[in-house]
Amino acid sequence: MKYQPVIGLEVHVQLKTNTKIFCGCSTQFGAEPNSQTCPVCLGLPGALPVLNRKVVEFAIKGGLATNCRIAPRSVFARKNYFYPDLPKGYQISQYELPICEHGHLDIEVDGVAKRIGITRIHMEEDAGKLVHSDVPGLGSGSGVDLNRACTPLLEIVSEPDIRTADEAVAYLKKLHQIVVYLGICDGNMEEGSFRCDANVSVMPVGAEKFGTRTETKNVNSFRFVKQAIEYEIERQIEVIEDGGKIVQETRLFDPDSGMTRSMRGKEDAHDYRYFPDPDLVPLVISDEWINEVRLSLPELPEAKLARYQRELGLSLYDAEVLTASRTLAAYYEEILAAGAAAKAAANWVMGEVTRGLNDSGLEIAACPVTPQLLAELLTLIEKGTISNKIAKTVFDEMWQSGKRPEEIVAEKGLIQVSDSGAIEKIIDEIMAANMGQVAEYRGGKEKVFGFFVGQVMRASKGQANPAVVNDLLLQKLKG
Repeated sequence: MKYQPVIGLEVHVQLKTNTKIFCGCSTQFGAEPNSQTCPVCLGLPGALPVLNRKVVEFAIKGGLATNCRIAPRSVFARKNYFYPDLPKGYQISQYELPICEHGHLDIEVDGVAKRIGITRIHMEEDAGKLVHSDVPGLGSGSGVDLNRACTPLLEIVSEPDIRTADEAVAYLKKLHQIVVYLGICDGNMEEGSFRCDANVSVMPVGAEKFGTRTETKNVNSFRFVKQAIEYEIERQIEVIEDGGKIVQETRLFDPDSGMTRSMRGKEDAHDYRYFPDPDLVPLVISDEWINEVRLSLPELPEAKLARYQRELGLSLYDAEVLTASRTLAAYYEEILAAGAAAKAAANWVMGEVTRGLNDSGLEIAACPVTPQLLAELLTLIEKGTISNKIAKTVFDEMWQSGKRPEEIVAEKGLIQVSDSGAIEKIIDEIMAANMGQVAEYRGGKEKVFGFFVGQVMRASKGQANPAVVNDLLLQKLKG
């Protein structure tokens, strides 16, 4: 390539608090428009903001988990701009003195590790939401829903260290995983709980000065982020090679066309006329509070991934799948706590459990087979009470009925047959009925062995112990 892309991401993380950042209104999603508002979040004259302590705690958690320095003193600022869904005419944010700075996340793309710097994390309030619709009898129109106004956000700003769309997606996925693990965000991208502004520019390879950047606003899926960045890189290169100049502007991504389009000119910081908010005193955070929050942090994905490989002997792939979500990892660990072996439990969670969830459209938290019941099923397999094949039948019944595996095995008569005498009798009958295949095997056609195993398992209705079947068949077929 003749050009080098330069990408920086601004991620908005909606915090999972019950109330808003500066008032007591609910943050519940999906309520009747404008039903969760008060004089503070409506920006009425004389209404004063009061900072939500839980928001600060969540910000500290986010900063610690992304290797940031937590500022002992930070300041709220007013970011002035006029837009229909911003009732006050300004947004309470942080500017020169944010709560967290100088962090990083390590990512890996195509086997290559890379560190992405985090410039800052600051707290701010969200704006409202414009709703565009057709009104019967009135034609098309727009309404303003201010339920979201004053909802708490963390804005996480990366350094311009990202060079490809794949790196951007890897960074976003890791950040998304962390905030969900921390419990500070539900991670629902469709509802806007985790969304991204992508700053993209291109410069000639070898140049030191970055090109003019554009900002693509509010992209709310990993796939769309990748498409938006790749399109914007191609568009900017085409403009430059056609003799044009890139305009600093804010753009929107259209998922239907896969293209970005111009929205408005991009402001610089001085255009927002930042100044310290006179209604909010500086925020002072003690070392004791930071240490208290640090002690409350859960085991984070990277640490859990390493532990699963080191202590449980799982492969990197297995560990990555099981640690992908905190709830899946918790489900798996409850199976281990109930006495199941690590590898067997991993296989069943990634196999039958995941299949059942996908088929039923359920999340792991709603799984009908509890970790305790699955551990009991794995114990029956380990003891030889049932075979792995029969266990899958039992699992399906557990999924539908919620019954314990022992109960299902007893009701359906599924106990595995390990009596060599009973199995030997079945083998003798099958060999007598298939002397041609016996001759083939003894003549060197060893693939016929699988035929006999299948016949024995069919005759025993799947209940014969496979290990005993294999041993006896080998003895008898060899004569």
